[in-house]
Amino acid sequence: MVMGSDYSVSAAPLKSGNGQRQCLVGGMQGGMSIEDIKIVAVLDTAYQAAVARNDADAMAAILHPDMILVIGRGDVFTREDILRSARERDCEYERQVEDEGTQVVRMFGADTAIVTARLWLKGTTRGNEPFDRRLWFSDTYVRTPEGWRYAFGQASISLPPQ
Repeated sequence: MVMGSDYSVSAAPLKSGNGQRQCLVGGMQGGMSIEDIKIVAVLDTAYQAAVARNDADAMAAILHPDMILVIGRGDVFTREDILRSARERDCEYERQVEDEGTQVVRMFGADTAIVTARLWLKGTTRGNEPFDRRLWFSDTYVRTPEGWRYAFGQASISLPPQ
């Protein structure tokens, strides 16, 4: 069932605080709620914005202590690797945003949510090498006593140019 901002069965998108549109997917069985879906959608968008700013403190508040990221070429990064990269500003981002209308949140039970979206990354590396690419990602959030936390991410290889 697809849930829109009017909580009816529809494909109507929800607008987050920064005006981005997001699709919400889920159901009401098993303790899930529309509120959880909204929270995770907004949280993932906030995480992408924190990455764009290299805001390690904001990222740390969202990341699970045991967070792991696996990228398309097979590299695995821990929470500390990710935060260190932000602190050291390994990349300066001009764009680090989900493409409008691509975000989908799927709930699995009451305590696990998976976000998928297409991400646009544009900027320069610390070595001043430019990059401009899009990729798909899946971010897994788990409910903890402290709230929803981003626990596992997987990113595709770069997509062919559009």
